[in-house]
Parts: sequence; structure tokens; C-alpha cells
Amino acid sequence: MQKHAGGLRQKGKTIAFVPTMGFLHEGHLSLMREGRRHGDILVISIFVNPAQFAPNEDFDAYPRDFERDLDLARENGVDLVFAPEREALYPDGYQTYVRPEGLSSHLCGISRPIFFTGVATVVTKLFHIVMPTVAVFGEKDYQQLIIIRRIVQDLNMDVDIIGCPTVREADGLAMSSRNAYLRPDQRAAALSLSKALAHSAQRVQRGETDASTLVEDAFKRVTAHPETDVDYIAVVDAVTLIDIPVIDRPARMALAVRVGTTRLIDNIALNR
Repeated sequence: MQKHAGGLRQKGKTIAFVPTMGFLHEGHLSLMREGRRHGDILVISIFVNPAQFAPNEDFDAYPRDFERDLDLARENGVDLVFAPEREALYPDGYQTYVRPEGLSSHLCGISRPIFFTGVATVVTKLFHIVMPTVAVFGEKDYQQLIIIRRIVQDLNMDVDIIGCPTVREADGLAMSSRNAYLRPDQRAAALSLSKALAHSAQRVQRGETDASTLVEDAFKRVTAHPETDVDYIAVVDAVTLIDIPVIDRPARMALAVRVGTTRLIDNIALNR
């Protein structure tokens, strides 16, 4: 992959890149279509990254369907699929990791302390291998997007990062591969996340600026449903991800909630 990418760059070709863990859905496909607009060659990766899963998380159970993924990639204009084996990226004796600080100490980084080190490491490795001129990520994983932008800045990487809006299912649920874990009777509980966020955004547009009021209301709306266990609900600065008490700058409400055993995340911009 690295040799092929280097040859493409030497020929003056631009490479657009969409990293994924596979089990593709419309959210991924929207990133590919955006990538198609920004590069001569569109590359995606399919790799379930073990470095971002804690021992008690769902690495082994994470949904996979490689042949279906290849079909969807072909249908959406992908030129190359990079699907390395685990040993290719993490061979025996591997010991070097990229650990983002600051931005990773908020939101998901509190309950998943190794997660963003795993993400930062694999994205850095993939960027070196694929050599993209532009890489596309979704805003559904907002903290990840902000951290990757910071990594690119701090490590002087020659790649532009594009963020794309969250793609939702018809009922409003943010698209995620982990949605496949949800039972039909858990759907209403899962939908409480997007509904609570939308209600908060509407309240801000009507003039509400107190973050604690919004968080308290969202918490009540989510926990009113059975099988919901809130990891966090927070209102943060849209750039630093630091909790803010008053919405007096670009802000984001983000939350992580377990519905049964399924951990879901979502977020929304709060615009006055």
C-alpha cells in the first residue's frame, strides 16, 4: 500500500482517504462520496483496531462483513481498499504509541482511557502508509475529529482533515455499526439521545445559555427510558472540549449512554 501510494503521489495524483473499521453504513458511504470530491484516488481502510479496545470491550464481537463492505466500496467509487491483518500494523514486539493529551482527557477519554491513544496511533500509521492529501471523518465522533486535527497540526502532517455532518437513520438515531447490537425494544431508549440533543439545541436557539440546565434536562429525558446508563452528558467548548458553564461561544453538547450493553455516542452544535 505504501509503495503504491508513493507511486501515485509521484505521478501528481491526490489521494482522498476514509479510515473505517468496516461493517459499512450510510454514514461511512457519505464520507466516501465527500472524499471522491477531493481526490483523484479514493482509498478506504477496513481495520478493526485492537489498540483502541480495552480488555472488557467488544473487540471480538465488533460486527464484521468484509465481502459486503467491498461491494459497497465498489458501488461508491472507491479505488483502493487497504485491509491489513493485525500483524501488519502491530507485529510482535510493537511498542510505539501516539498519546494525545489535553483533548483526550474529556468526554469519552474519561471512561475509555486507552481509546484515543489507540485511535491516534492507528490513524498516524495509516496516514504514513496511505499518504493521503485529504482525509475525511464524521462529526458523529466529534472528539475523535478534534483530536485528529490536533495530531495533524502538532506532528506537522501534510494532510487536510475534512469533517462531515452526522448521518442519521430515518428516526434520528445517529448511524453507527454498534446499532446492530440494539434489540427492537431498545429503540425508543436509543432514540432518547438524539431527541435530548435536539431539544437542547432548540432551547439554546430560544435563548437558554445555562449549561447545567441543559444537561439536567437531557439527563432526565434519557434516563426516563429503561436500560439507559449515562456515561456522560456535557456542554463543552467546540474547540478545546473543556466543560463550559455558559454558552457564550461556539459549543457542543455531547453524550455517551449505554442502552442495555450497547454504548452509544452522539453530539450536536449549540448555536445561539
